[in-house]
Amino acid sequence: MKSKITSINPATEEANGTYELYSEEKINEILKNSEQAFLEWSNLGVSKRAEYLANVADVLRKRKSELGKIITGEMGKPIKQAVGEIEKCAGTFEYFSKNAEELMQPEIMESDAKNCGIYFEPLGVILSIKPWNFPFWQAISFAAHALAGGNVILLKHSSYVPMCALEIEGVFREAGFPEGVYQTLLMDGKTASSLISRDEIAGVSFTGSTSAGKTVAEEAGRNMKKCILEMGGSDPFIVLDDADIEKAAKTGASSRYMNAGQTCISAKRFIVEEGVAEEFASKFVEATRSYAPGDPLDENTKLGPLVRDEQRILLEKQVNDAVSKGSKVIFEGGKTNGKGFYYSPVVLTDVPRDSRVMREETFGPVVPIITVKDEKEAVEVANGTRFGLGATICSQDEGRAHNLGKQLNAGTVFVNSVLKPEPQLPFGGIKDSGTGRELSRFGFYEFMNIKTMKEY
Repeated sequence: MKSKITSINPATEEANGTYELYSEEKINEILKNSEQAFLEWSNLGVSKRAEYLANVADVLRKRKSELGKIITGEMGKPIKQAVGEIEKCAGTFEYFSKNAEELMQPEIMESDAKNCGIYFEPLGVILSIKPWNFPFWQAISFAAHALAGGNVILLKHSSYVPMCALEIEGVFREAGFPEGVYQTLLMDGKTASSLISRDEIAGVSFTGSTSAGKTVAEEAGRNMKKCILEMGGSDPFIVLDDADIEKAAKTGASSRYMNAGQTCISAKRFIVEEGVAEEFASKFVEATRSYAPGDPLDENTKLGPLVRDEQRILLEKQVNDAVSKGSKVIFEGGKTNGKGFYYSPVVLTDVPRDSRVMREETFGPVVPIITVKDEKEAVEVANGTRFGLGATICSQDEGRAHNLGKQLNAGTVFVNSVLKPEPQLPFGGIKDSGTGRELSRFGFYEFMNIKTMKEY
């Protein structure tokens, strides 16, 4: 069993630092602190909790440049995108700070009783298991509404981003949060899973791979713990024959290449009606040329490195599988030479439906384009996956796009736009992309006991 984890800069392959995993004694102490903190935090007035959330937003905005550099240095995201991630986190805390009091208001209902109401009470200590690709957003966007409701958080972050994990804990400390309300646990995945059965843990919020999520869900189910899962995606990007093709190509490239393609909700399968397929492929290649890999600390860089070399190896296997089955490479990229885990975009056409790039999640800048005869076939291909996170439709006919969107098996559908989570909208998937929702009032109530009280 590992006793240490090392943070690595993906752009240079150099170590940022090495961190000791927490001992069993320290983990027990942290859990005890969380239980005590919950008693105090949950009994604070919601307006007071909202003040603390507003403090987090202030700290994040004040430190956004510094924190953005930490994100870039630890997982390789281009600096503009990293700073943007911090800004998005700040906006989310601000949103729930302003809306927490309203969300906590009891609902008075008509019934046969003299008084009847629905009340919202926090569950307790929530174990938060989060991935490296959006190291701040994934870890604290969910926390904004969980904390607003009176829960407390234990973060088990990816072993790729220990610096970010500790900085996140530091943000809450700087924002003046009471001790124990938001704590980081440096531990391996097996140890994190073992915590789910502990009496101190009331629920689990998981974001990550489908295989890991199923393991977490099994453990949570075995112990009757509330569990929210946001897992992988293989989002369809549908281009109808009435779309603005140039705009569709630029939007698709922006979605696919964001965070070097390491985004669960980015466009991953490009499904194009045959009448515009050739034009779209040409325009997409043209748009791809502006996404050359570069130094992620350079403000002009739009495509940074992948997080680890293992990710490049997996992408190569997925691409090679598609090519072996007849796919054509119309933009040839792949693993680059020299230092850094860089991978240039690869664009494929004539992609068979049984190829790995169509069946699996491609976590990197690989673009499979498949041609379909009509809308019916587009829906068939789009829904022909075990995933169901998001989808995009490009069309200049609003009614047509809306009708098609209702047929797609996805948690979120955007029209003529890049998919992006917003605090007022629920976020999550179906099928192997997860269960439950984060953000919005729907996410707010996921880790609340929704209690009915009647007086006769």
